[in-house]
Amino acid sequence: STALREQGRLGELARVLFSRSVAETETGDWMGALRSSAEAIRFGEETGHAIWVAAATIVQARLAAMRGNFEAAEAHAVRAERLVLSPGSSFWLAMLENARGIAALGAGRPAEAYEHLQRVHTPGDPAFNTSLQFYWLVDYVEAAASCGQEAAALSIIEEVERHSAPVAVPWVQMMLYHGKALLASPNRAEMFFQRGLGTAAQNWPFLRARLLLAYGGWLRRQRRIAEARVPLRTAREVFDALGASPWSERARLELRAAGEATRPRAELILDALTPQELQIAELAAGGLSNKEIGARLYLSHRTVGYHLHRVFPKLGITARAGLRAALDRTPQAPDLRRRSAE
Repeated sequence: STALREQGRLGELARVLFSRSVAETETGDWMGALRSSAEAIRFGEETGHAIWVAAATIVQARLAAMRGNFEAAEAHAVRAERLVLSPGSSFWLAMLENARGIAALGAGRPAEAYEHLQRVHTPGDPAFNTSLQFYWLVDYVEAAASCGQEAAALSIIEEVERHSAPVAVPWVQMMLYHGKALLASPNRAEMFFQRGLGTAAQNWPFLRARLLLAYGGWLRRQRRIAEARVPLRTAREVFDALGASPWSERARLELRAAGEATRPRAELILDALTPQELQIAELAAGGLSNKEIGARLYLSHRTVGYHLHRVFPKLGITARAGLRAALDRTPQAPDLRRRSAE
């Protein structure tokens, strides 16, 4: 993206930033994903590339949903929907239904989540898209298993296995184990949980934490209370670090059910600053002037100054000199790979 910035190829940069935001979302860098998607939207708007505006807005809808900001998630989804309602747009509609599905799961409405996610798997539906059916497999299986649609979930698992034969890539294999664990009988479930929690899963913190949460809940229901607390603690810590509030609360409920008190979640920079505010604050803390920041982000120096003026009270400071210390002391997501491995 650096070369595209230097060359002023902003339309192409919007596409690259969207792709980056998807990768950052899946690998646990949610603030990075928010920054990348916000820039993709801005550059897409400036260059008239509505498709990248829509695509990055869908990423923001999913991020808002995973953080528990359900009204914001639906507002993003509605905006994106207006931009992608055209023939041949099944890929983007499938992404949109997945974003709405995770929002419904986060809000504790699995039947609604299933309705959204099932559209991606229904031939003839405008959102039907075979290339994305595996992408959020865990969301689909979790929703299906929670509303009595286990047979449909098992059918999709079998289909994904056929398409990924002879050996699925680690990310897909992890989701397959997760899905099988949710559907398995008590004497087989633990095997799938443990296989899904292998070393490779550390690359996808949110998925791993959800599997840990499911495993801990399963152990508790098997009356293995002491064993249940370990995965539940780790799940809570990863969810807290990500800012995944709905899942953090579920982990806390499970821990309380397992007889363990749990502390409230600390506020993250993710909660206090917008993506653009954080990006500008980090550059300013690194010593760049407003003019230099503006040149890098394609903003006027006055716009940069306006954003910094909003950042200072949010961080409890009154001048630029306090930025570095404020950013360093504000709780941020720790090394999620290290934490997942513990």
